[in-house]
Amino acid sequence: MPKTFFKPQRLTLHGPTMGTRWSVTCDVPPGTDAHALEQALAAAVQQVDAQMSPWLAGSDLNRLNHAAPGAWVTLPPEILEVLACALDICRLSGGAFDPAVGALVDAWGFGAARDAPDAAAIRAAAAVAGAPRPPTHQALEIDRAAGRARKHAPLQLDLCGIAKGYGVDRMADVLRQHAVEHALVALDGELRAVGAQASGQPWAVAVESPQAGRRAVHGVVDLQDLAVATSGDYRRYLQVGSERLAHTMDARRTAPVRNEVASVTVLARQCMHADAWATALLVAGPGEGLALAQRMGLEALWLLRRGGGLVTLGLGRFGAGGATP
Repeated sequence: MPKTFFKPQRLTLHGPTMGTRWSVTCDVPPGTDAHALEQALAAAVQQVDAQMSPWLAGSDLNRLNHAAPGAWVTLPPEILEVLACALDICRLSGGAFDPAVGALVDAWGFGAARDAPDAAAIRAAAAVAGAPRPPTHQALEIDRAAGRARKHAPLQLDLCGIAKGYGVDRMADVLRQHAVEHALVALDGELRAVGAQASGQPWAVAVESPQAGRRAVHGVVDLQDLAVATSGDYRRYLQVGSERLAHTMDARRTAPVRNEVASVTVLARQCMHADAWATALLVAGPGEGLALAQRMGLEALWLLRRGGGLVTLGLGRFGAGGATP
């Protein structure tokens, strides 16, 4: 029987979530129920937000945060999957990515507790974070078979460095469940391509230039069955004199990231991996971060603030002659 060919219809679907917006551009067969697809995508990211948001009082993350050390907390499989991934990358990165930075995030005014730094809260959070305890990947125990987790120390977890990437992965799953084979999914600075465009061309994605207050393109990367995530200091930061302190926390210093990295972009098959590794490399800085990325076989692009300008450092497709100019 001859194969039937059709002219695909391009849909653009979007909606609010996690204090920002998600969007999907997809090529689908004529007659696709766009409303049903949009509802399914919205439900997927809303579920991630309901489970993992530090801003929602009743989230599963906050239930775990408020539980006493040693007490088992029953959790849905999705947040357990993300916690397991977060702990794995925490271990592999030597703590450069650490999900137990919630108290520091709040104290510096980047979380749900306050919108400006509080000196007393910073001292208290730094004292707790710096107190002797097992590393985070040992201080949080996950039992995925039983659907539960427990803390072995007074941890305040924050999954903002990985949850948006996971939300993108969940939307990619929804698209495949609806037989969508050509799509580009975006949530803030995290994106994932499902296949290529219907034309066969990869999806062209801009890598932003790290300029506060304006959108500018540094270069372009082509995606096909691949995810990309960027972490940087140019969207949310504190300006202290001539220094810019990113909203990302360095748990090892118990303070905001303070180095010359303006942004890090990472490619990976899953967006939650790209998201978490971009955060880890931002925290690690160019020296330690480059060695870490080489050891882990990551494809990454750093934009460094040096001498009043930007210096580019890349690995893999971002290396010499790679994806960006």
